[in-house]
Amino acid sequence: MRSHATTLAAAALWGLGSLGAALAGPVEDTLTVTTDAGEITLVTTAPAPEHLRDVFDTIYSGWHFREDETRDLERDDFDNPGMVFVDRGRDMWNAEIGANGESCASCHGGPESMKGLRAVTPRVDPESGKLMLVEDYINECVTERMGREAWGMTSNEMKDMLALISLQSRGEIVNVAIDGPARPFWEKGRELYYTRFGQLEMSCANCHEDNWGNFIRADHLSQGQVNGFPTYRLKDAGMVTAQQRFVGCVRDTRAETFKAGSDEFKALELYVASRGNGLAVEGVSVRH
Repeated sequence: MRSHATTLAAAALWGLGSLGAALAGPVEDTLTVTTDAGEITLVTTAPAPEHLRDVFDTIYSGWHFREDETRDLERDDFDNPGMVFVDRGRDMWNAEIGANGESCASCHGGPESMKGLRAVTPRVDPESGKLMLVEDYINECVTERMGREAWGMTSNEMKDMLALISLQSRGEIVNVAIDGPARPFWEKGRELYYTRFGQLEMSCANCHEDNWGNFIRADHLSQGQVNGFPTYRLKDAGMVTAQQRFVGCVRDTRAETFKAGSDEFKALELYVASRGNGLAVEGVSVRH
C-alpha cells in the first residue's frame, strides 16, 4: 500500500507534469514607474548570465508573470502599497532610536547614501569573511552603533528599513559577485537550489527552472528571480522578504525548514540573486 508521503509526491509531480496544455510565457510588457522625481524604466528582461546559459537564454523579472492589475500597481509609486513600508522606514531612519540618541541619519546622512547596496548583496564582507545580506548590515548598525538588541530577521522594523534601503537602488543592475571569496557560498547555495526537500521531494529548480511559464493551481510560475524583493505580496497583505519566501517554499514541500537568516538561506539568496544578474533592482515590487 502506498504511503501518504508517496501519494503526495506523486500528486505533486502529476500536477506539474500535466501542465503542458497550460503553458503561458511571460507577458510582453515594459515596466515604467512614475515616481516623485519623474519616470524610470526598469530592466525586467536580460540575457541570462554566463553561468546560467545552459538553462535559460533570457531571464525575466517575476513582474512579467503577474496579472495586469498586479503589474499596474507597480507602475506608480502612489498606487504601490509597498510604499507605506518605505515611508515607515524613512521615519525610523530619522528617529533617534539608539541607546544614546543615535539615528541612521546621524551617521549616514540621507537614505540615498545606501544607493547601490541592494544591487550587490548578498556579498562577502572583506574584514570578517562573512556572507552579508542587507539585513545583516542593518543589524550591524543596530547592535554595534546604536547599542540595541538585534532586530528579528523578518520583524516589522527590519522589513521597513529593508524596503527603504532597497528603494535607493531602484534601477541599478543586479551584479552580485560569485567568484573569489564568494565562490564557496555560491556553490553551497547552488547545491541547495537543486536539493529535493520534504515529503513532496521538490527542489527550487522543479518549479522555477523545469516548469517556469506553467500554471500550478492559480499560480503562474516565474523563474524565481529576487530582484523585486522585498515585495508587497497581495496574498499576505504585507511586505515579504526573500528570506521569508525561502522559508515558505521549503515549508510547502512538507519539510522542516531552515530559519530566515540561516547560513543555508544566505547562501541560497546569493545563488538565486546571481541568477538575476542583469535585471534591475525594482526597489519595492508588487506580487500576488
